[in-house]
Amino acid sequence: MLLFVGLGNPGDRYRLNRHNVGFLAIEMIAYVHKAGPWRQRFASRVAEADIAGQRVLLMEPQTFMNESGRAVGEASRFLKIPLDKIVVFHDELDLAPAKLRMKTGGGNAGHNGLRSITAHIGNDYRRARLGIGHPGKDNVLHYVLSDFGRDEMPWVEDLTRIMADNAGHLAKGEDPSFQNKVHLAMDARGWGDVKRVGERGAAKE
Repeated sequence: MLLFVGLGNPGDRYRLNRHNVGFLAIEMIAYVHKAGPWRQRFASRVAEADIAGQRVLLMEPQTFMNESGRAVGEASRFLKIPLDKIVVFHDELDLAPAKLRMKTGGGNAGHNGLRSITAHIGNDYRRARLGIGHPGKDNVLHYVLSDFGRDEMPWVEDLTRIMADNAGHLAKGEDPSFQNKVHLAMDARGWGDVKRVGERGAAKE
């Protein structure tokens, strides 16, 4: 079994926050892959899906961001899921909006959700870093806890759908192929050169 974890804060007031883009990604994967019903387990909302012939537990911790590791640790220990079978989807300030980068391990760049997960299970899990852009160091908290703007939602919807359509590569451990497929598809939809919030790239639709 694999564990796909989206990071975010629970509750309707946070649903479309930039900090919750990990939840949005997991929900799109659940929709595209016809996951089973959501239920409460491991202090999380979880649903199970078959992705490329692999059993995948989709998880949204309900512990708030800075305690995400408690839920991930409980699930990974109970289900005996190794770190290389855990993929965490999270917002990334240091990537331009609409960008995706995969990495395994590395620093947590001040992200409280990642810091918590690392404290509970170690550092060598896989990360799907979803770029939201950086507002400047004095505005980070307000920025990540604010909703995506109307001009941002088109790329958010495109990115999460393209990721879901290509999630089979993640399930098979093909992170570079997943990243490349998402990059090419986002470029084809005109998001290849986004540098500022809401800006459309120059590529053709």
